[in-house]
Amino acid sequence: MICLKDIVKTYNKGKSNAYEALHGISMEIGDGEMAAVIGTSGAGKSTLLHILACIDGYDSGEYTIDGEEVGKISERQMAQERNEKIGMVMQDFALVEGFTALDNVMIPLDFADRKRHRKRKERRERALEMLELVGMAEFAEKQTNNLSGGQKQRVAIAWAIVNDPSIILADEPTGALDSATTREIMKVFRDLNEQGRTIIIVTHDPEVAEECSRVIRIEDGRIVNEDFDNVD
Repeated sequence: MICLKDIVKTYNKGKSNAYEALHGISMEIGDGEMAAVIGTSGAGKSTLLHILACIDGYDSGEYTIDGEEVGKISERQMAQERNEKIGMVMQDFALVEGFTALDNVMIPLDFADRKRHRKRKERRERALEMLELVGMAEFAEKQTNNLSGGQKQRVAIAWAIVNDPSIILADEPTGALDSATTREIMKVFRDLNEQGRTIIIVTHDPEVAEECSRVIRIEDGRIVNEDFDNVD
């Protein structure tokens, strides 16, 4: 599903403060994998994730999703990939605080190209279904600023999967949560993975990485180790 070959990413290219964040990253993630990308702060994890999410470009190399080279598609196509094929879960939840949980989860549906094929009632039903999936249906009409951190993260996951993406990318999704809530959120990710979704979790937490079946360690912009069959 996902293939990176010799990806190089430089910030401030051509300037005196140019910084090469990724030095020829190559890796493959197959359909249905649940992988962790682990490393310390500044290792290049977030840069790699932003490239995987089609948020950021790269200077050289090749990135393909389902055989389609990302570097050769238009900005509009890239936005469509992000909204319909890739679900993003962020550490800070990235929710609209003045909206209810339901309103937040409906946002990706409102912006999807398939919007013209889905009436508001259908979009609402779909969003409720996703909230039910992550155990948040009873909080659908509650404003997100009144939810706990763990509840917000569940809503953020529902937001990420409402367009039925095949790939879920999570950037430090448990970084702001306590250990008990972290275990609950990781169970949600495992359940989604068992449904066939490909999940990549960027983390600095070894305990979160141990919940994944594969661990990719990155240091100084390079992959230095990969462990398979990390869990039973």
